[in-house]
Amino acid sequence: MIEITPTKEQIEQAKREAKNLGSLSGSITRGAGNVAGFLGEIIVAELLAATRQNTYDYDMLDADGIKIDVKTKRCTSAPKEFYDCVVPAHGSKQSCDDYVFVRVLENLKTAWVLGRKPKKEFYADATYRKKGDVDESCGFVYKASCYVLPMSQLEALSTLYES
Repeated sequence: MIEITPTKEQIEQAKREAKNLGSLSGSITRGAGNVAGFLGEIIVAELLAATRQNTYDYDMLDADGIKIDVKTKRCTSAPKEFYDCVVPAHGSKQSCDDYVFVRVLENLKTAWVLGRKPKKEFYADATYRKKGDVDESCGFVYKASCYVLPMSQLEALSTLYES
């Protein structure tokens, strides 16, 4: 996991992009997470020296042409190893190679790049949860159908470059 303090410029850019985007169809939070989402993308693109694309299928291309989709979640505290990483069920149709998972404090002062998972491995290892299912460990009710993978099963970001 990589802890990042976003710069003022990164936050301002994320706010501009979120305002221009508005609310996406199928958004669980109806656009409320857009600033954090863009901030996650900006941070990951800088870490990987990747080119942001903002397509339906992926958010960026790295130097090797790997299509990366960044999944960012807003949070109120630092992530714990037992937390889950989530991809909405409709996201399973995206044509990307890798997912990178990020958490961003609601006040935007800190972000954590949790790790990455190749798409095929993510779906092989993840658990499917239907809308309305309850996570028995904490009582959380899923607001949308999704695939869930424990954060502990992610790979370090550096593994994108290992052969």
